[in-house]
Amino acid sequence: MVASLLSPWASLPQASRGRRYADSAAPTRTEHQRDRDRIVHSSAFRRLVYKTQVFVNHEGDLFRTRLTHSLEVAQLGRSIARPLGLNEDLVEAICLAHDLGHTPFGHAGQDELNACMQDFGGFEHNLQSLRVVDYLEERYPQYDGLNLTFETREGILKHCSRANALKLEAQEPHGVAARFLTGQQTSLEGQLANLADAIAYNAHDVDDGVRSGLISLEQLQSVPLFAHFYTQTLAEYPQLAQPHAQRRLLYETIRRMLSAQVYDVIHTTRLHIAQAGVLHVDDVRACGQRLVCFSDAMQTQSQALKHFLFHHLYRHEQVMHTMDAARQMVRELFDAYMAQPSMMKPRFAWRAQQAASPAARARAVADFVAGMTDRYAAKEHARITGQQLLPAAMN
Repeated sequence: MVASLLSPWASLPQASRGRRYADSAAPTRTEHQRDRDRIVHSSAFRRLVYKTQVFVNHEGDLFRTRLTHSLEVAQLGRSIARPLGLNEDLVEAICLAHDLGHTPFGHAGQDELNACMQDFGGFEHNLQSLRVVDYLEERYPQYDGLNLTFETREGILKHCSRANALKLEAQEPHGVAARFLTGQQTSLEGQLANLADAIAYNAHDVDDGVRSGLISLEQLQSVPLFAHFYTQTLAEYPQLAQPHAQRRLLYETIRRMLSAQVYDVIHTTRLHIAQAGVLHVDDVRACGQRLVCFSDAMQTQSQALKHFLFHHLYRHEQVMHTMDAARQMVRELFDAYMAQPSMMKPRFAWRAQQAASPAARARAVADFVAGMTDRYAAKEHARITGQQLLPAAMN
């Protein structure tokens, strides 16, 4: 976005705090545009196409993956950033990178890998996303990682425990984790990317849930946010009540639901900025509260939708059965690599074998497992154990 069109409280690309390693400027792109491009060309980004959102990839060609989810988050983020005069390129970069550290098999994979790592510092996919862009990507001869700007890295680290923040601060004083120790806020672009993530997955999980047959339009009538726009759509287009038109009815309901949330965030954020007297990006960081938010009414409705999806989709018996198998695979892969690191790819095997402590060895194993796609994890598990817990996922 042209700098002259940005709001005073936006993160200006020319005022970036820079990169960890000095890098010459690009003649045709801003620093945050370069971040976006580096992310899109990374190996971790391509792997997202075969990483679970809710449904494992083999369960249907049209279900969201981590890649399509990230694209939808970026689209929503830009749609909100532009009318607020925020740095769209920075928002897009953060949105595209926010899930780079996610494990195979969605949250089940993350939870199991965290359990495996309990004695070694734990595992958190958001922190792993930062680890991917700072260390694990290998694309440049001068340094590890993608060498992204401070603002993009800060936005990727959307939450962090105090213990992890202290570790990061020791490695990078006054760096991306400092705000978790000082009580400051991230940029408006970082706040927006975080909220766009929640808006996107609530909406597309409704779509995928209905497509899968695990939740129905009738069940969704108990969710006020969905029911309001469902009724509104039917009143305007009564022909969509016909069985053959149910997909159109669902799409239009979700579209209106998304639009209402987008407009609510824009209006509420403008109000918060005015009330807080924000005149500069430094005012945003010093503010004691997040400024990019839903209104109270929309927050209540969004939480009700999230609650519905948790109980009726994410905890559905069919989803849980698949996720139980996924947890077993992650656990057994971790244990196998800890016992015999040479089974991993050479780079990770070397790190584990040279590790100075059990924790360093475990971190090398966790990095390898977290980087796997669903189908690579299933194939590796079958190769090592002789079991095929999710045979279709291997195809």
